[in-house]
Amino acid sequence: MSGRKPTDGEETHGDGDAAGQPAEGQRANGAIDPATTARELRLAVGQLVRRARAENELPTRLMAVLATLDRDGAATTSDLAAGQRMRPQSMAATIAELAERGYVTRQPHASDGRKHLVALSPVGRVALEEERARRDGWLTEAITRQLSARERTALARSVELLRRLADA
Repeated sequence: MSGRKPTDGEETHGDGDAAGQPAEGQRANGAIDPATTARELRLAVGQLVRRARAENELPTRLMAVLATLDRDGAATTSDLAAGQRMRPQSMAATIAELAERGYVTRQPHASDGRKHLVALSPVGRVALEEERARRDGWLTEAITRQLSARERTALARSVELLRRLADA
């Protein structure tokens, strides 16, 4: 983005530019090229995710485990490792760091005494919520600062489309 906020009536994407050139992913005849759209969407979403993660104070690997525990509930270290595609030894080190910070608790597994269940602690939940609020705050500010009212409306409408793609 240029950093300049467009005026409410100005079109920046979708209908081409002021010189009549087709928009990214649009052919000269006005047809949308799904392959170009897919590539550009993947790149833009990846860039947005990386930028949002830059707002985190916790390392991504710790955030990923906290978010998994919040979403899925208590799990064993090996289940967490498999879900994060990590070696169990690496996950054990991550869990140890989270436990040292007070972000997780460990309880004996109900049916297998050799295992422990890792759960999100109240302190970990607060830390996770603070990280999420920091990212949401950055994104809210960026949407407000960078997009016109018309673009904000288009973005809000596109959220459901993105969810449908994620579920495909």
